[in-house]
Order: sequence, then C-alpha cells, then structure tokens
Amino acid sequence: MKIGVIGGGAWGTALASVAARDGEPVLLWAREPDVVEAINAGHENPLFLPGIALPASIRATGELSLSAACDALLVVVPTQFVRAILAETPVGSAPLVLCAKGMEAGTRLLVSEVAHQVRPEAAIAVLSGPTFAHEVAAGQPTAVTLACADEAIGQQLADRLASPTFRPYASNDVIGAEIGGAVKNVLAIACGVVEGAGLGQNARAALIARGFAEMTRFGLARGARAETLAGLSGLGDLVLTCSSTSSRNFSLGVGLGQGHAARDLLADRRTVAEGAFTAPVLREAAMEARVDMPVTEAVCALLDGADVRDVVEALLARPLTREHR
Repeated sequence: MKIGVIGGGAWGTALASVAARDGEPVLLWAREPDVVEAINAGHENPLFLPGIALPASIRATGELSLSAACDALLVVVPTQFVRAILAETPVGSAPLVLCAKGMEAGTRLLVSEVAHQVRPEAAIAVLSGPTFAHEVAAGQPTAVTLACADEAIGQQLADRLASPTFRPYASNDVIGAEIGGAVKNVLAIACGVVEGAGLGQNARAALIARGFAEMTRFGLARGARAETLAGLSGLGDLVLTCSSTSSRNFSLGVGLGQGHAARDLLADRRTVAEGAFTAPVLREAAMEARVDMPVTEAVCALLDGADVRDVVEALLARPLTREHR
C-alpha cells in the first residue's frame, strides 16, 4: 500500500516518517517549495520538524496531481483548508485518512462530513489520539485511534501504519474519534489559561474533568459512543494537550492567561492552534444541539478579548448542580 501524505507541516512529516519506516515509498505533498527541497535533498524538514532525520524513501512534491498514484492518502492540513484541498486532489479509489482536528466554520461540519461531501466515492477514516509530532517522528512509543466505518479498510490501514512504536487501535466510531480531537483543542486553551493566570493545579484538574463532561455531552448528542470519548482520541488526547507547552493550544491559553490579546498571539505563529478556530464553531454547534458547554463559552469569551478574571469569576458563580445529569 503506497501512502501519500497531504500536508508538509510537523504532523504530516511525522506521519510520513511513520509510513516510511520500513523503507516503504511515501509521497509527501507540501505547499512550501523550501520544505520540498529540504526533504528531497537533505531528508529533513527544518522549517516544521527540525533535528529529525527522515527516511530516504520519503519523496516530497508540490504537485497534488501525483497523489493519484497512491493507494491511501493521509490528509494532514488544517481543518479550514480540507474542503479546498480535497477538491483539488485526485483521489481515485484511495481511502482518505483524515488527521485534522476541528469543525468547519460556517457549516459546523466535522472533517469527515466535509470529506464525504467533497469526495463521496472515497472510504473515510480518521486518525486521532494523544500525539506530539516530534515524539512520533523520533520513534517514541505512541498509540492512536484509527476509526473507519468500513472495518476491513480500517484494519488494512492500521496494519500498514503500525510499527513497534506506533500502535493504531481500530474503531468504527468515526464521529466519536473526531469529536474527541476537536473538543480537546478548545479545552487545552482553557487549561493553558489556568497555567498562565497562575490558578493552580486544583483548578486544572477540575477543568479537565468538567471539560471531559462537556466533550461527552456534546459527543453523545452528535452520535458518538461514550467508550470512544473515554479512549485515546478523547480522554487520552485531552490529558496530553492540557498538560504540556508542546501543545499549540495550551501555549495559546498560557498567553491568554498572562493577559495577551488573542490576535497578537495568533499573528505570531507559524503553525495553527486549531482550538482558536474550533471554539466559536463548537459553541454554535452546541447551541444548535442544546448542549450546555460553559468551558467552551469561556474560551470563546477570552478569544474575543474578555478579561481573564471576569471569565473565571463568571464560571465559578454558575449555579451549583449535580455532577452527573
């Protein structure tokens, strides 16, 4: 199975490295010509994944048309660009493995729903879980969820990507795998705010637990299974991104907690903090589904420029209620 990877950022490059570990040929599409040149000439992506030696069997290209020669495509571009990229990419009969985490602005669709609209003929899978790109590329132990409604195709993809240090767990709950990845990015911003504002470890632990309750309520309302949300792509990813400055979303939250404006923090970034784009879309989707998501509401307020102290006071002043309802 020849793998193509659409997206030459840190995560796309790391996944290309996973797919090429046994010398298998992998085609990696990158938008930046200097990334293409560096990977082909020096087997490194110094712009997005510096210091990591890449397998020589990875070939980089700036031509999306070459993806037609691949047996499966990993789509690793930010959520808001997935629709346009898929419209341009020759897919043929290749399954699409979606690796972005978020919801499309305007439509409030999950990435799999966008892909199904644009490429209804393609089998759709979702790869999600607790992953930092530099650790995956360095061969450190990692486990992920690989969800596909067609379980036979999902197992083929899992077998192809598996290695002694990269362990995909198969699932057929595509919606659950996606919702975990989308919501945890928003919650990671909130946990970063706790860190940046110096609110303490008790507050962070409470926020993770209450945030997971939000994720579960929303996921169940959208048709996800509770066990998926409690697995690698939900709770596992939430714990990772809510506790490390290696998370772009957590780092954004730290800046917000320190009093910096969201527009300034986002303007100074080469890579995308998906949670900042997902938060307002998630709020709209939650309102539509009549799901209470106060932490998500708080993150939206902070991104819109609200004062941290005011937002925290408003959260703590909410009426007392039962933990499980």
